[in-house]
Amino acid sequence: MGGVEQVIHQLARGISTLGINTHVLSLTSGRELKTIKIEGYFVHRAQCHFYVASTGFSATVFHHFTQLSKDVDIIHYHYPWPLMDLVHFVTRVKKPTVVTYHADIVRQKHLFNIYRPLQERFLNSVDKIIATSSNYYASSPVLQKFAQKVSVIPIGLDKATYPEPSVEKVKYWHQRFGSKFFLFVGVLRHYKGLHTLLKASENVEFPVVIVGNGPLEKSLKHHAMKLGLSQVHFLGYLSNEDKVALLTLCYGIVFPSHLRSEAFGITLLEGAMFGKPMISSEIGTGTTSINIAGETGLVVPPADHHALKQAMLYLWQHPDEAIAMGKRSKTKYQTHFTADRMVKSYIDIYNQLLTA
Repeated sequence: MGGVEQVIHQLARGISTLGINTHVLSLTSGRELKTIKIEGYFVHRAQCHFYVASTGFSATVFHHFTQLSKDVDIIHYHYPWPLMDLVHFVTRVKKPTVVTYHADIVRQKHLFNIYRPLQERFLNSVDKIIATSSNYYASSPVLQKFAQKVSVIPIGLDKATYPEPSVEKVKYWHQRFGSKFFLFVGVLRHYKGLHTLLKASENVEFPVVIVGNGPLEKSLKHHAMKLGLSQVHFLGYLSNEDKVALLTLCYGIVFPSHLRSEAFGITLLEGAMFGKPMISSEIGTGTTSINIAGETGLVVPPADHHALKQAMLYLWQHPDEAIAMGKRSKTKYQTHFTADRMVKSYIDIYNQLLTA
């Protein structure tokens, strides 16, 4: 799962456990379109027919949305997804609406200028907008424009939804990497800062394990080979059990995302959940609400490989401090970022809208 999918899963699962019927409408590029049930909630899949600027479009999603919306009390959108802006207006469904605002659109500048009027009309028409962190709310011009309807609900995770890795699985990864390595987990995209991580890994002894695939995988592997980074390991896509085993074993989380496209950083939250010290960049988004400089880990300037290398070396050479940071990160997760806390906050919003 990507970050947004993980948020939807945690929210839908948590709400459904409280007896609230929950339906998720999504697109699929596969041929399997039947409705499925996942941990108490229903997933309805419409056929994805084509992509524009990484956004999936479907001719049948309008019908699916119309049928599903007849029997619900609340419609909850996850933004950005311009297709749903269109669906919202074309279907003319009149139900209370919530939008979780995950990120500004920062890369597709020319297309965004065309889309902007629809975006403003959509956000103006919905009843409530949820920002995932106070940092992102404060630094987003779009959210500031609609400040009167914005509330902040941090993303939360439920550790019980993560599989317990088998002894054999943990042993396998321990034999490969030991228990002292830095871990990155995520889709290999342009804003993840992985070229900076590779440059920071030159002439150092510590292993770096990279989990995930994506559009930059081939170029990153080529770049690592060119730099002679034999201690950097690309593992590609792994199962959740493998990921948890590596999260359990790793020395610390390194998360060098350098652009605002990284709105929150689920991997950082997973690192905190497993009690690991973290290294991230200051980009004015939710990453800094999870990783507090000097408390739960280290924060460096974006796209600065020298600073990133020094941060990794510091944690590597100060294990007692790294352990203490990891303990504080786990405490922060337990007090601020649990799925129960997130779910309760959303249900409060739903009830407010229904009462109104």
